[in-house]
Amino acid sequence: MSFILNLLGVQTDRAVDGLISTIVQWDPQAATEAELRAMEQNLDRLGQQVAQARQQFEKERREADVIQRLANERLAAADSLQQQLNAASDPVQRAALERSLATLVTMLEEMAPDVDREKKDAQDANEFLQLLQNTYQQAADKLRRARSDLDRAHRDMGRAEQQRDMAERRAEAARQAAGLSGATTGLTVALKAMQDAAQRNLQVAEAANQKARVLLPSNPETTDPNIALAMARVRGQLPSPTSETLTARLEVIRQRR
Repeated sequence: MSFILNLLGVQTDRAVDGLISTIVQWDPQAATEAELRAMEQNLDRLGQQVAQARQQFEKERREADVIQRLANERLAAADSLQQQLNAASDPVQRAALERSLATLVTMLEEMAPDVDREKKDAQDANEFLQLLQNTYQQAADKLRRARSDLDRAHRDMGRAEQQRDMAERRAEAARQAAGLSGATTGLTVALKAMQDAAQRNLQVAEAANQKARVLLPSNPETTDPNIALAMARVRGQLPSPTSETLTARLEVIRQRR
């Protein structure tokens, strides 16, 4: 009943198991909090009973102490009268002391059951107090453990939720990495094709340069005039001189001088 009252916050006449199960399934945390609240209320009631039992025990103990103190005083007075009676020699005094002593003895005999009863009441009150205190301590320990278990369960739920979030993020990162890997693979293929094309172009350029070097005149063929003139004659660009022509021309020059 306390569970339903604490969970719903309304007055109800009866607790139905099916309704409780439905509520617990609907909000387990709220149900647990309601149970803890009910346990706490039970602990409060036990605490009140412990306080009442302690008050009752204090009352019974005071009454037992009062009647025991009175019995001790009367017994001490009876011992004093007995000593006086033993020492007295006057018959009148002895008779008076005997009457007083008899009165005290009668009073002690009559109050003996009351003394025993008050002692028993105090003892029973103390045992009941100890029982309630033990029950209260057990309930307090149970409530503390329940609260600790609930807090631990909340922490476990929080850690589980964090682990789930981490797992989801790792899975998302893996999916993104897979997509990036595919894109990287395509980029690698395109880059390789470009590199291959560049390599082919370099090879073609190198072949053209080689061909140009072979076909173009070498440096001595252009800088040395004799070689250049000889190459021109070979290519038919100039007449080929003969030794006879040069000799004749030289002879003409000599004759003129």
